[in-house]
Amino acid sequence: MRSVDKMRGWNALLTWSACVLLLGSATALRAEPTSPEREFIQQQVREELQRLIEQGAFDTAIERGISAFVARERAAARTNQQRDSAEKARNVRPVADTEYVYGNLEAPLTLVEYSDFECPFCKRFHPTAKQLVDQSEGKINWVYRHFPLAFHNPGAQKQAEASECAGKLGGGTAFWHYSDLIYSRTTSNGKGFPIDQLVPLASEIGLPTDQFKACLERGEMADKVKADYANGVASGVTGTPGNIILHQASGDAVVMAGALPLARLQAAVDVLLRKHEGE
Repeated sequence: MRSVDKMRGWNALLTWSACVLLLGSATALRAEPTSPEREFIQQQVREELQRLIEQGAFDTAIERGISAFVARERAAARTNQQRDSAEKARNVRPVADTEYVYGNLEAPLTLVEYSDFECPFCKRFHPTAKQLVDQSEGKINWVYRHFPLAFHNPGAQKQAEASECAGKLGGGTAFWHYSDLIYSRTTSNGKGFPIDQLVPLASEIGLPTDQFKACLERGEMADKVKADYANGVASGVTGTPGNIILHQASGDAVVMAGALPLARLQAAVDVLLRKHEGE
């Protein structure tokens, strides 16, 4: 059906061109064509145009032109968005000694995840990120940064602070264990894990209850969570999970937003490793 419409469109354009040429030829042959010739040509042009309009040939040609224009604009917008995302991703903060790194500390690549404990997509992505690192043979590690979304607060903010309190008191092992348990138990969307259960969860994994409670109630880790969020915004993160795969030596960064499947992440890792092979 599309090929038929396409042929009709081309025929319409060719016929219109022929009419224009016919009128132009008459004008070229005589500086002043006679009135009967002029009227005959104009009548032929009107009749042909009417026929094309009735057949819908012009509509088809116009629709095809509009579709092609929209496709070009969308492609240009995607290209610009990808370029802007890549440029903003270079603002990602280098991994600091105070952050909890999962995997090989000397890995050439780092998955920097800006995440929200109450985000259902983050919950789904959490085991995927772990699997990516576990199967990488030391080529990529994982840094979790906080990006609590406003409509998930106060729960998401307090959970983020609680995970940092766990890290403060028990190091990286406690941070990851505490985080894993929140994700495994939350039902997400803002009230998935009760705030009043954050302290008991710390006690469950063997952290000193009084110290953890004091850390959380005083908001000792609030600034750290806010700093993560601010850097996420500067790096172009607009939703969670906001993932950036960072090549440590060059600072080259690839944006991989969303709860992507393992295969997509692995493909991006492979491309980045090949790109910087030998550096």
